[in-house]
Amino acid sequence: MPRILVTEEIAEGGLDRLRAAGHTVDVQLDLSQLSTNIVGAHALIIRSATQVTAELLEVATDLVVVGRAGIGLDNIDVEAATRRGVMVVNAPQSNIISAAEHTMALLLAQARNVPQAHAALKAGRWERTRWEGVELADKTLGIVGLGRIGKLVADRAKAFGMRLVAFDPFVSPDRARQMGVELMALDQLITEADFITIHLPKTKETTGIIGRDLLLKAKPSLRVINVARGGIVDEAALAEAIRDGVIAGAALDVFSTEPLTESPLFALDAVVVTPHLGASTREAQDKAGDTIADMVQLALAGEFVPFAVNVNAAEANETLRPFLPLAERLGRLFASLVGQSPASLEVCAEGEIAGYDTRILTLAALKGFFGVISDEPVTYVNAPQLAKDRGVDVRDVTCTTSADYVNLITLRGAGHSMSGTLTGRRSEQRIVQIDEHTFDVPPTDYMMMVKNDDRPGVIGLVGTLLGDAGVNIADMDVGRAITPGTAVMLIAPTDVVSGDVVDALRSAPGIISVDVLHG
Repeated sequence: MPRILVTEEIAEGGLDRLRAAGHTVDVQLDLSQLSTNIVGAHALIIRSATQVTAELLEVATDLVVVGRAGIGLDNIDVEAATRRGVMVVNAPQSNIISAAEHTMALLLAQARNVPQAHAALKAGRWERTRWEGVELADKTLGIVGLGRIGKLVADRAKAFGMRLVAFDPFVSPDRARQMGVELMALDQLITEADFITIHLPKTKETTGIIGRDLLLKAKPSLRVINVARGGIVDEAALAEAIRDGVIAGAALDVFSTEPLTESPLFALDAVVVTPHLGASTREAQDKAGDTIADMVQLALAGEFVPFAVNVNAAEANETLRPFLPLAERLGRLFASLVGQSPASLEVCAEGEIAGYDTRILTLAALKGFFGVISDEPVTYVNAPQLAKDRGVDVRDVTCTTSADYVNLITLRGAGHSMSGTLTGRRSEQRIVQIDEHTFDVPPTDYMMMVKNDDRPGVIGLVGTLLGDAGVNIADMDVGRAITPGTAVMLIAPTDVVSGDVVDALRSAPGIISVDVLHG
């Protein structure tokens, strides 16, 4: 039974979902024992304090998935996890509302000096004049990162009558205009903004992006808000800029090192700080726990995981998702057909599905293919690496029109091809072509492809041999080739056919070849 190691406090609702699914949930909060506790674990659920390093992953030989109950991934070596075939998943939408609301709380607190005035009054000082603030109305808010949280902040800032500008190289001007936001370069944004709020992931490129040189270009009225990740703002440079009057102040929820109780920033009256509370709401914690439980459960079942961050494909939408099991089944059957790693493997999507990002179909096909020929577990994560290691050139091909089918998936390689589709209201799988032969047979875990002379009596001969061996046939179809003179039977027996019976078929008159396919 899969063991799930939990190393930080997670909402019990999510853990109960995993227990109800039959998993062993092992809660071990002592991080000093992590390298010992991880041994034998199939899944690891963490928050921000657990460091998932390459060294830890070396010890975690049974690990299938790491689940981060939140958004940030800077405490996980995603590259090392990918090399080892370990899926990394997070809960990217669980705390976006909480983070956006906390951003607005810090924005207002910084504008109106709420914490400073609160502390003074509780200490017995009525300092009404000292803590005069500024209005948000008609001020310019610079949003650095216009993703999910940045967009929510923009929506809320509009209600305060703020002018919105943003820096995000991955958002088109048209999309920004639809949000009521003006896009501009970061250097220009910093010169025009009265407030800036950071909503970027922490990467090598974004670490320290708000630094001394940039702050020197700002207006003296600028106030910096960061509820994203610590380290994106250079804290030493920020403290210096506030102390020297270069900018007016800052409000920070995150820091380059956490937990943090001492900093030059804490001595400045113009700074508001909170101890990483962006996701600290009951609703966000419940959502994160439920989401990460669902993602881990999918990963352990070998299914597609929507929030996998190291799967090289877009999320499967409602149109593509039903085709994933078919693509994986085709991969397994095709591996049995070719019996080797081909020099190249082409995965072709035709019809309506070709209008979408079909990389996930290719991953499913690779997962099925290498699951047959590899002696290690194959996932959506490590399937491309297995192909690369074996020198297989994987090609994605799409065509929005299909001659005979609404949708069709075809695998080609090593001189062979195999095609499948979904039919009917129940989207039932069908094998419709192998090499140059056409069929209409539901795929099963065990199939036989019998190539024979196209003459009377051969089908009866095959049926008799199987019947005499006590083999029942669930489905069967006969496909003629474009080249006359040969035909092919695709047979789905109800059980595995013994090697002796297969040998007898191969030696029977009129039989050219017999291929056993494992699906």
